[in-house]
Amino acid sequence: MKINNLLFLCIKLIGDIMVVIDAYRGGDDIGYTGNGIKEKDFNLNISKYIDKRLKELGINTYLTRDTDTNLNINQRSDLIKAAGNNSNAIAISNRLNYGEDTGVEIMYSLKNSNALANKLEQAFNDRGISVNKVYQRRDENDTSKDYDDLLKNTGNVQTIVISYGYINNETGFNNYDKYAEPVIKVIADYYNVPYTYTLENEYIVKKGDSLWSISRKYNTSVDELKRLNNLTSNTLRIGQIIKLPSSNLNTSSNTYTVAKGDSLWSISRKFGTTVDELKNLNNLTSNVLSIGQILIIPGSYYIVEKGDSLWSISRKFNTTVDNIKKLNNLSSNILSIGQKLIIK
Repeated sequence: MKINNLLFLCIKLIGDIMVVIDAYRGGDDIGYTGNGIKEKDFNLNISKYIDKRLKELGINTYLTRDTDTNLNINQRSDLIKAAGNNSNAIAISNRLNYGEDTGVEIMYSLKNSNALANKLEQAFNDRGISVNKVYQRRDENDTSKDYDDLLKNTGNVQTIVISYGYINNETGFNNYDKYAEPVIKVIADYYNVPYTYTLENEYIVKKGDSLWSISRKYNTSVDELKRLNNLTSNTLRIGQIIKLPSSNLNTSSNTYTVAKGDSLWSISRKFGTTVDELKNLNNLTSNVLSIGQILIIPGSYYIVEKGDSLWSISRKFNTTVDNIKKLNNLSSNILSIGQKLIIK
């Protein structure tokens, strides 16, 4: 690939914000293979996804390659340095690993701080993607320089290498949005650009949000949100990604009017729930009730899909076939697609 001065000039003149996206490998350089995936294809596809999304957010980008073309390391480095005239430039090199480990690995240059790399780690963790390590690596022959040639040769540009996992040990790499969105969010935050995208069943915490308000908004419970997100407290931070219950498990809410003699324990027994869930769902700080008080009662149902059976559904929701049949007044094990089942 021939790179000319006109291309350099075009890149340099694009403005104060520039993100160079490097689709590593390409052409004859297939890279690692595993689980039916070629690394060069993954690198290109996730790079094009990131490029498209950043452009949608109004961020200037440049792809080192947008076709199945191989660039040598000097060509890649020169393209990235072309954006280096802008001191606010970032470069992301997208890759995969091969070996016995699992998880994302984030390598940053010796000349840079770990701030951006650590934010990437947090963003991956927020979406439930495991990060194996965040690190720097020195050249064994000259410890003043980076080991990785791209980090070594890209001048003043803040270059980060992201290896999204181990191609032979992990699956799911066709879900480009899952792996790309944490990167996009961090870049948007870095440039103070509003980030306005969520994956399916996700919510981004905003100012004033609480687990209780989110649970009410999406008809679920605080306990369920904490379980899905491995939360040990009710503390949230703005921008945090919260997983929501699966779209197949819809939560319905009924109400109950407190009568004389009722207690949270007796009501929880009546509706097959717990005192804690009733308190969380109704934002109660004590067990005291008043006659006529209206309580929200949790109840969940599952929509039967093709291939489902009572046994597979019971396994999915950690219950029993008999319990599902009893809750739904079923006299046989026969189900129909689209049927709604109450799940305790």
